[in-house]
Amino acid sequence: MTLNAYRAARNGAIGQGTLAAAACLSTLLCSQALAQENTVELNPINVEGQIDSPVGPDDGYIAKNTTTGSKTDTPLKEIPQSVSVVTRKQLDDRQPGQLEDTLSYLAGVTTSPWGIDQRFDQCLIRGFDLCTSAIYRDGLPQKVIDFSGFKIEPYGLERVEVLKGPSSVLYGENEAGGMVNAITKRPTDTPIYDGFLSYGSFNTVEAGLDVGGPIDDAGVWSYRLTGLVRNGEIETDYSRNDRIFVAPALTWQPDTQTSLTILANYQWDRLTPIQFLPAEYGNLPRNFFTGSPDFDRFDANHGSIGYQFSHEFDDNWTVRQNLRYSQQETDYRQLYYGQWLGVSPDMINDHTMARTLFTVDETARLFSVDNQAEYRANFGSVENKLLFGLDYSRQSVDGQNGYGEGPPLDTLDPDYSIPITPPSLIITDRVQTIGQIGLYAQNQSKIADHWILTLGGRQAWVDNTNLDRIDDTGSYEQKDHAFTGNIGIGYLFDNGLTPYASYAESFTTNIGQTQSDVPFQPSKGKQYEVGVKYEPTFFPGFITASLFDLRKTNVLTTDLTNPLFQVQTGEVRHRGLEIEANADLASGLSMTAAYTYLDAEIAKGDDTGNRPSLVPEHQASLWANYEVGHGMLEGLSVGAGVRYIGASFGDNANAVSVPGRTLVDAALRYKKNGWQAALNVSNLFDKTYYSTCYEAGSNGDLSCIYGEGRVIKGSLSMKF
Repeated sequence: MTLNAYRAARNGAIGQGTLAAAACLSTLLCSQALAQENTVELNPINVEGQIDSPVGPDDGYIAKNTTTGSKTDTPLKEIPQSVSVVTRKQLDDRQPGQLEDTLSYLAGVTTSPWGIDQRFDQCLIRGFDLCTSAIYRDGLPQKVIDFSGFKIEPYGLERVEVLKGPSSVLYGENEAGGMVNAITKRPTDTPIYDGFLSYGSFNTVEAGLDVGGPIDDAGVWSYRLTGLVRNGEIETDYSRNDRIFVAPALTWQPDTQTSLTILANYQWDRLTPIQFLPAEYGNLPRNFFTGSPDFDRFDANHGSIGYQFSHEFDDNWTVRQNLRYSQQETDYRQLYYGQWLGVSPDMINDHTMARTLFTVDETARLFSVDNQAEYRANFGSVENKLLFGLDYSRQSVDGQNGYGEGPPLDTLDPDYSIPITPPSLIITDRVQTIGQIGLYAQNQSKIADHWILTLGGRQAWVDNTNLDRIDDTGSYEQKDHAFTGNIGIGYLFDNGLTPYASYAESFTTNIGQTQSDVPFQPSKGKQYEVGVKYEPTFFPGFITASLFDLRKTNVLTTDLTNPLFQVQTGEVRHRGLEIEANADLASGLSMTAAYTYLDAEIAKGDDTGNRPSLVPEHQASLWANYEVGHGMLEGLSVGAGVRYIGASFGDNANAVSVPGRTLVDAALRYKKNGWQAALNVSNLFDKTYYSTCYEAGSNGDLSCIYGEGRVIKGSLSMKF
């Protein structure tokens, strides 16, 4: 039996396993073993279906397995914590432009809280800012380092997973709200040839290619090559939205026990920085540009290379090692609305804005390795998966930040031809390095096929050094350590219902020290969660409902004895309800729905009793897609979605209120003979809204950031 034949039986030829197909395969193999000389040639039997892979593509909206919630291949219903999965089918139907857009229909997630910002992916999970601090790719960190964001191209992904709540036991230093794990496209056992060409709003042209398959007849070697080229703009005048993305991958699998996959990518971005607009004297249009076309830029070149290795010694022991090195060069220049040093009004008069120059020239590097040993053993009616891990990460940034006064801009008659000289004042010139080592262990038990119990712990050590090349007094070294744990329990009913309860912890380091030169301690997150997961037995679906109480302690607040310093007396508390449902119905209807209620409060410290900024109280969403499976309209599909994001505050003082908004998205596709024509529209009715507003500087002038308007994308793709 060749390796390809084994994979086919394991990953698709048997599928989810009808007894007839299994019996035919068993009979064929047994007959071959007992009487090879009497060969009988049988007609081929085609069997549809597949076993769910925790890293592979999904045919529908439902994923049943995940590695993000446990670092082992585990069914979603056996993870006693809330986990959401955005499948490749959902990505194909909705065509998100950025990573944050892939999350817009999930419970507990607020996307684009800072509006149109191409520099980084921005999101909140359970009210905590995570997309800049807790982005992972293939289980390894890919966080924003200073202004280097290592942005992830959605076209290069198989799926996106979100673990909600503290995740430090498995992943180390992280914010309390959770983490996002983007799963990269990998080499395939069967040939694929995909490509597309699209044109959309703001003269944006894209072309993409995705090919892969076995290299040799035995299936030992396989490959994947994904690439994308984009040239376009966003709705801001004088903007750029250009990208070149290439991601090769190679897998070596000499037998069914050993696998090595090499993953690499290179990304070239030429983008436009975020636009802060004044709101004191009426609204400027969404496309208004506050900078200088010849000066403003966000140019980023980043690449990475790494591998994922796995070897099964026997039925009990498996070892894995995941490793990656990433590097980004960032050239960021911006002329933005705001008075230099914030000492005078930002608006010089009712139509002239003051502007500030800001520059960043830096190189960011990130190295991560995660070593795992998994032991599986049964003791009577108890099944155990014991995971031991040792991981290490080192991130550094070497760069300069410039700051200075820019020329004013008349909003009624803007002159963009004024020559701009980069600021001569360098406010930051440093090398900062953060290293982290973690030892962790986790045991997953299934008792009598019904009870599930998860228990884990991690000891972490963090070393943070800063070399200040301007002032030696700004150089420091800070060492932290923390222990975090989690425990969860659940019960698997035969009808698909799984109630669960869990407790989990997280930690994040705080850079700096008090007025008394005492280093800050790490902030701690603690969450209690109860919920229920339901996988219906009578149709393909998955529903999760959860209640949680999440607190973050040791939050930095202002030192009342000296406002130039901070103390660790702050605490925030977020309590909420989340409901999320996905379904693939036999009629061709697929849908995802979500609702979030979040009671967020600053429990201690500055602005006690207020609601944290950017955090809405209510959110709801519904997306449905219908595919015609037969008749004259076979191949036609229609999708539509609605998203409601409730009102929020622009600051912790709750002095600036931001109204809620309801947005509608739509899609139309027609497929025939491997070709597809598609039309996708986000914000269908072109609703104008603010993502946030805040008081800029100490002078009290109000600045606002628009949310994204209507974006249309028409595409022609082929898949063979």
